[in-house]
Amino acid sequence: MATTANATAQKNSYILSLSIIGALFFIFGFVTWLNGTLIPFLTIACELSNFQAYFVTFAFYISYFFLAIPSSWILHKTGFKNGMALGLFVMAIGSLVFIPAAQSRTFGLFLTGLFIQGAGLSLLQTASNPYIVILGPIESAAKRISIMGICNKTAGILSPLILGAIVLKNVDKIKVQVAATADAAVKSELLNELAGRVIIPYIIMAIVLTGLAVLVRYSPLQDIDTDKEDQHVNEGAVAKKHVFQYPYFVLGVITLFLYAGCEVIAGDTVALYAMEKGFATSRAIVFTSYTLFSMVVGYLLGIALIPRTISQSKALGISAILGVLLGLSAVLIKGNISVYLISLLGFANAIMWPAIWPLTLDGLGKFTKIASAVLVMCIAGCATLPLLYGKLADAISRQQAYWMVIPCYLFIMYFAFWGNKVGKVKIA
Repeated sequence: MATTANATAQKNSYILSLSIIGALFFIFGFVTWLNGTLIPFLTIACELSNFQAYFVTFAFYISYFFLAIPSSWILHKTGFKNGMALGLFVMAIGSLVFIPAAQSRTFGLFLTGLFIQGAGLSLLQTASNPYIVILGPIESAAKRISIMGICNKTAGILSPLILGAIVLKNVDKIKVQVAATADAAVKSELLNELAGRVIIPYIIMAIVLTGLAVLVRYSPLQDIDTDKEDQHVNEGAVAKKHVFQYPYFVLGVITLFLYAGCEVIAGDTVALYAMEKGFATSRAIVFTSYTLFSMVVGYLLGIALIPRTISQSKALGISAILGVLLGLSAVLIKGNISVYLISLLGFANAIMWPAIWPLTLDGLGKFTKIASAVLVMCIAGCATLPLLYGKLADAISRQQAYWMVIPCYLFIMYFAFWGNKVGKVKIA
């Protein structure tokens, strides 16, 4: 009877922890995928080029590179739960920076707010991703991360639609008025009114994030001691002094960096690409939601198939092959269909994050926290690769700039089928 009661208590604790982390992933998604709307919004309000516009993603994601290791240190001192609460509070501060940024229509201040939000998310990601991996068996980690991905991308579907309906209402009319006027004062007034539309949404966001920080701080979420984790690799047989002595980990780091860039390129560039193809702004921003919807479909498929029908590594490899095929089709096919093909990259990308994390963290034991921090640093791929895309788009065209994702998917395919096994010693 006692055994049954303990099993029930453990199951309830597991479900509660999964639910809390799921709620946090919803918040990640809502804030992160607002960038898909902010890019066309700030392109108009601050009069930006393609290259300048993608500093939105650069400022947001580059903070992961600089703050992931400090985040690991903070988590070591505070534990997972307190670290998550602190991350939410930092995100709230970043949201408030949007107020003076909008009032002065200063692009640099917008980027500062985005960097601070990214810093908070860096702490949250460093805590939550390894937490969900080690919350249960490593073999089913991709399934758990897929569930988190659904929470993340469902929020991502909603956030561009909600913010877009507020800040981009009648924006095509404003663009025509701005282009038609020769009066600098009138032009400035129109753009200032447009920039001011973000103030109320970001005040609300700051309030919600602060409230969530308090709720998480006092939640029953349990900490997990990763120093005691020793999964499938015989660490005693091959003593390691640092995490970079694991070759498969190094390859996983490169893979996650490339994947991160591909995911954001698919989600955050598609709106401007659709506008270039002639779609109205109100219609173009919906393509970010299409991309994320296709990711949700991919996540659901992953939950159904992994690991019962297909392994994490095979699912990752098949997804990479699909990414290559869709990427090639998008750059070679003329007309509006290529916009839809870019959105479908979301389906190819869906299983990648859930599969790369467990394949890379498997067997790292006491190095799990620092390894997770390094993987979070790889989210800098979201900062650098879209910026490269923007430079290419200015130099050639938005459509031809998508060639850059092809070698990325090819490397991901290599890691899926071969790279994740390099240097991985299994217990007999």
